[in-house]
Amino acid sequence: MLNRVILIGRPTKDPELRYTPAGIAVTQFTIAVDRPFSGQDGKRETDFIPVVTWRQLAETVANYLRKGRLCAVEGRIQVRNYEGGDGRKVFVTEVIADNVRFLESNRESQQPTGAQRTADPFQGEGQLDISDDDLPF
Repeated sequence: MLNRVILIGRPTKDPELRYTPAGIAVTQFTIAVDRPFSGQDGKRETDFIPVVTWRQLAETVANYLRKGRLCAVEGRIQVRNYEGGDGRKVFVTEVIADNVRFLESNRESQQPTGAQRTADPFQGEGQLDISDDDLPF
């Protein structure tokens, strides 16, 4: 039998790090994953998938993964249930991740856009203003 899932998406908010009473780190976050097709209105539909990480991976995710940064999640699907406050059974489907890869660096996700970008110093004539005194030979 095989229970394996690989998702590529963006967290909808910063991951939440908590510790169990036994001191084990656990992180929960949700990633938005676009569907490969558009809906009837022509817009791309998105699934919001809950992800759980444990131990060292949980601490790494909490330290480095931020809202909107592209990531790949690899793990297994788990379905659990519990009795809600109203006495009804509540079912939860989530991905238990054993690997999370950061697909964007921190700089890539925070690059300025449009007019905020600095001018390219090498654009234009291709000439650099360097005196002979600055050359090592």
